[in-house]
Amino acid sequence: MATTAAYPVRVEASLDAPLSRGLWLVKWLLAIPHYFLLALLWPVFFVLTVVAFVAIVITGRYPRAIFDFNVGVLRWTWRVHYYAYAALGTDRYPPFTLADVPDYPARLDLPYPEQLSRGLALVKWWLLAIPHYIIVGVFAGGGIWLFSDVDNGRFGWGENGFSWGAGGLIGVLVLIAGIVLLFTGRYPRPIFDFVLGMDRWVIRVAAYAALMTDEYPPFRLDMGGHDPAGEIEGGTVKPTPAAPQHGWTTGRVVSVVVGAVLALGAMGLITGGASLLWLDRAERDADGYVTVSGTYSTGGYAIASDTVELRGTPADWEAASGFLGDVRVSAQTVNERPVFVGIAPSNEVAGYLAGAEYATVRDAGSDDDLVLQNGGPLPTPPTQQDFWTTQSAGPGTQSVSWPAGSGDWTVVVANADGSAGVNVRAEAGATIPSLLWIAIGVLVGGILLFALGAVLVGVAAYRAAHSSPPTAEVS
Repeated sequence: MATTAAYPVRVEASLDAPLSRGLWLVKWLLAIPHYFLLALLWPVFFVLTVVAFVAIVITGRYPRAIFDFNVGVLRWTWRVHYYAYAALGTDRYPPFTLADVPDYPARLDLPYPEQLSRGLALVKWWLLAIPHYIIVGVFAGGGIWLFSDVDNGRFGWGENGFSWGAGGLIGVLVLIAGIVLLFTGRYPRPIFDFVLGMDRWVIRVAAYAALMTDEYPPFRLDMGGHDPAGEIEGGTVKPTPAAPQHGWTTGRVVSVVVGAVLALGAMGLITGGASLLWLDRAERDADGYVTVSGTYSTGGYAIASDTVELRGTPADWEAASGFLGDVRVSAQTVNERPVFVGIAPSNEVAGYLAGAEYATVRDAGSDDDLVLQNGGPLPTPPTQQDFWTTQSAGPGTQSVSWPAGSGDWTVVVANADGSAGVNVRAEAGATIPSLLWIAIGVLVGGILLFALGAVLVGVAAYRAAHSSPPTAEVS
């Protein structure tokens, strides 16, 4: 039987059977202690890798104690991600150890390199590995580097360590496998083999980028739980023939990739649709407005919005009005002083506020995003100006409607008498009568797109599982 060329980084895994139908739904919670410890271990890994880099450049050798520690961190990380969302391949809780655990379903081994290239150490972790970073970015999602945010599953330089599986193709396929497991009690073996191939690729690139081997990672998807290098037995590797690939033809691989991409995009639509539905059901006020609000305070004489640019023909405005419904801007002073709120062309407002001390809101929601403009008092109280397109002034809450017309507009809130010290709670809202139907449309579209992606993955996996593996050539 033909064999596949071995790579020094050996990644082994066995799929537990049976697996719990629903445990995977809470593994993110159960794995928190491991995530916390890995978040402490990976900064140490990074520092030690820098030390090893210097040692390799000077001596051509990776310090053995550092190497053993870093292999242990990789090993621990692999066990946690195999248990969690890079595979969901076992329900056995990962041990808290850097050492190899021979009877654990996920294992990793990397032989110590007696000599490493000084020159390669300078370029392999960034320049030579770029093609692999691009591929790993697709597999893992969200990045193309070595260290990452454990909580978000990004593969990259970050503050919490090396992680993958919460996004990209791996995350989508593991999610599909989890859903199948939830309803059938079985983990689709072809999906497991495909996911393990991607996991193995990610780990190989991580070890290469961490300077732990000079052998360039192969552009090869070695699928299945058994590494082509052989099974790990008692800390040594027992050579084995390459495992059959379960009928994974090029067309089926493409089908899985396309299906996973569709499912990944669908999850964004589902999340967006659910958010819009929540906005429509939970965030409307008593008058039916969906609002954005914030409290703003300045020692100056006014608070102005950024310029709002509105463009379009009367027909465009009619369509926009039908979509947005009624639009309202409201303000209420916190200190119970009479408040002024007005909307006017931006050039008029700029002339009125020129030379005055005021604040501009760069981002709605908090006065942390106020940009202050130094100056003196307003030339006259805002209520005495005649350029306002719409205005309202007085005690309590004051509201104005947005002018339906093209142009550049600015909203101004001030004390009605033009005095300093503006402290208000302001909000902008619209009725958006079609929001419910938009939310339902986005949500249904996401569900249908996810179903299409799942069908593409499922059909490819089914055909791969029920086709005959390639027959070995006998010489």
